[in-house]
Amino acid sequence: MRTIDIYIIKKFLGTFFFTLVLLIFIVIVFDISEKIDDFLHRDAPMKAIIFDYYLNFVPYFINLFSYLLTFIAVIFFTSRMASDSEIIAILSSGISFRRMLFPYFLSAFALGLLSFLLANFIIPYTNRSMFEFEKKYINDPRNFSDMNVHKQISPGTFIYLENFNMQTNSGSKFTLEKFNDRNLIFKIRAERIEWDSLRKRWKIANYYSRRMDGLNESIIKGIKLDTILPFKPKDFTENVEEVKVMNYFELRDHIKMKELRGDPDLIKFKVKKYERIAYPFATIILTLIGVSVSCRKVRGGIGFHLGFGLALTFLYILFMQIFTVFATFGDLPPLIAVWTPNVIFGFIAIFLYRIAPK
Repeated sequence: MRTIDIYIIKKFLGTFFFTLVLLIFIVIVFDISEKIDDFLHRDAPMKAIIFDYYLNFVPYFINLFSYLLTFIAVIFFTSRMASDSEIIAILSSGISFRRMLFPYFLSAFALGLLSFLLANFIIPYTNRSMFEFEKKYINDPRNFSDMNVHKQISPGTFIYLENFNMQTNSGSKFTLEKFNDRNLIFKIRAERIEWDSLRKRWKIANYYSRRMDGLNESIIKGIKLDTILPFKPKDFTENVEEVKVMNYFELRDHIKMKELRGDPDLIKFKVKKYERIAYPFATIILTLIGVSVSCRKVRGGIGFHLGFGLALTFLYILFMQIFTVFATFGDLPPLIAVWTPNVIFGFIAIFLYRIAPK
């Protein structure tokens, strides 16, 4: 590795982490000013605020803004190098523009790998403590799927509930159906169902069941019945932050379970899974765009480069959000929706690279 490679890597990573630290302090100050009333009202201890909340908040924040801060860092220090004629000197010494990109891509790859590890393995772990703190001292993020619940709880077994109350762990208009090769073999209906937390079983009231075996059929009616069913009250609870505490393997298994159950929010989880893989690549793409835009010495200097570069970045983020909406509420496959912005801006990056002064 040449001296110029070490010089660019130090500039790149130094600018990135310096900007990141400043932004973290600013965000924490604003977050404290917003939540100080909740901390005081619920007597949150200082130790829990620092170590359970804000210390675990930092990895999430780093990953959230990593590709944007990477781009800003590249634009900032490369524009300075161009203004000081350092890039002209590098190219005049016989180093090709492609070779000059090596330390940029090396740094971008390291930051992209960091983003991948944070999103898939580190943040899901740190988020658990942070969400427990929020649940105890700020708010409860749970959201209940309590009306017209349809679920497949195992292969060929389906349940329906008209409503379910998570406070009392009880529901009404319950139906369970079991199929074998599309043939109904068992069905039970009940006016009310309630979870017995001590005995870990369900109580059903005013029920009747049908069991079919070929041409033979048996019907049983009753007023009360204690029975074990293959689901629990937590299966009716959806946590809006649930995906953020799952590592990559847990999220993959959770998606398989939701596919089995036929949950309507399956698409959202698939989108999150693909985002965790696709977004780290944005670091590399934005790095190439940043270098290609800012390596030219212009009269506007850093201001022009930052303005043009940030416009491209916000357009990139806008495309990410638009295609995510298309996947979540439309018919666009999640894999295509998540990767399309990377492909579009990948071509833009290649175009800017080809027209960059060499």
